[in-house]
Amino acid sequence: MTRHLQKELEKIKKRILSLGALVEDRVRMASQAIEQTDPGMAARIVETDWEIDENEVEIEEECLKILALHQPVAVDLRFLVAVIKINNDLERIADEAMNIAERVISIAKREDPGYRFDYVAMASKSENMLKKSLDALVNLDVDLAFKVVMCDDEVDVMHREAYQRTCREMSHRPEAIKYLLNYYLISRHLERIADHATNIAEEVIYLVEGEIVRHGKF
Repeated sequence: MTRHLQKELEKIKKRILSLGALVEDRVRMASQAIEQTDPGMAARIVETDWEIDENEVEIEEECLKILALHQPVAVDLRFLVAVIKINNDLERIADEAMNIAERVISIAKREDPGYRFDYVAMASKSENMLKKSLDALVNLDVDLAFKVVMCDDEVDVMHREAYQRTCREMSHRPEAIKYLLNYYLISRHLERIADHATNIAEEVIYLVEGEIVRHGKF
């Protein structure tokens, strides 16, 4: 029974890491779509979102099946609880990447008013937080997970700056409000990606140390 449980847990770990790689790829594509205002790449993100959704549902079902059949305890139980939460966060990150793609498609259809926001640094930071949170999961690296958590404030600052820039530009370019609003919402989606990456890092800390560190509790 124990050996079978460990095989099932190892299979779940491989699946969640595989999903993580898929989601990383979507975020990377979204970053490129923003930088290049590439509606073709954005469309590919939207068209393949079903793949993430299917994997998320299957992983959750497998976790629930293991809980019901094996009734794991201690670290094995923590692992499954963490995976269920991480699984949800990964699906939400993919949703945010799709939201970014839809914004890029909308922006590309509108006449360029001659002003663009530079989201390279913010997109790179959010993408890097996701990568590090998944690396922390692979290696059960608590120190790396804490570094991800500490980075979240930096993305929040970038998001506030984007809001302030948008307000200024809207007052100068009222004819381009819809265009500018779409650009601003990209920052919102990037900020949410960073939030979910932080959630994943916090779950790694919980998995390793058995301590809940959400809401600044560390």
